[in-house]
Amino acid sequence: VQLQASGGGLVQPGDSLRLSCAAAGHSFSAYTVTWFRQAPGKEREFVAAITDVGDRLYYADSVKGRFTISRNNAENTAYLQMNRMKPEDTAIYYCAQSLRFHSFSTWYRFPQEYEYWGQGTLVTVSS
Repeated sequence: VQLQASGGGLVQPGDSLRLSCAAAGHSFSAYTVTWFRQAPGKEREFVAAITDVGDRLYYADSVKGRFTISRNNAENTAYLQMNRMKPEDTAIYYCAQSLRFHSFSTWYRFPQEYEYWGQGTLVTVSS
């Protein structure tokens, strides 16, 4: 199982950026994909998740209305479109998948529930 996040960079407040998560080595389309982020000195936090066929989307309150998660299963890729970005969005962004069973409905929000992670891509929002 391989996940590779890309698309990070330096942007100004109010700008947009799109992150990609490319997958290989497993049935990407059968599992939820989730984006997390980790700012310096802080714990890794949930950003957004999309179910296997994309029929359910979940967002952290801090990004709701600004970020959009999507996926293209034919291309084994997930995306995170980030609009109206703020300095507090500065972090390393990771995509993740879990291939195992989870016993509670909000499992996707917890980083300890995931076995597979991309390497992370740095997003900096600064003027």
